[in-house]
Amino acid sequence: CNTRIDWKETSEAHVFKANLSRLKKEQVKVGVEEGKVLHISGERNKEQEEKNDKWHRVERSSCKFLRKFRLQENLKVDQVKTAMENGVFTVTVQKEEVKKCEIKSIEI
Repeated sequence: CNTRIDWKETSEAHVFKANLSRLKKEQVKVGVEEGKVLHISGERNKEQEEKNDKWHRVERSSCKFLRKFRLQENLKVDQVKTAMENGVFTVTVQKEEVKKCEIKSIEI
């Protein structure tokens, strides 16, 4: 199963989007490994065959996918948000606020 995922960066977050119209949100798993690597995986199983069923065509096969993305250091990996809308699965990882360094002048 070849699942393509878009990854964009905004000023507040990193956003990952995948077209998963044939999967339910419950069939998709998201995790973060060692605070650095985002995992997005999913699985769709074939329909159960009943003993009396007569299949004429089976084109919707079972499918598994796993994608990994190396994250930047300044992300809130403990606050990952997911959503599924109109077949598009979205993962949002918020950025940490970057503290501005104060520059002190030193008299010589």
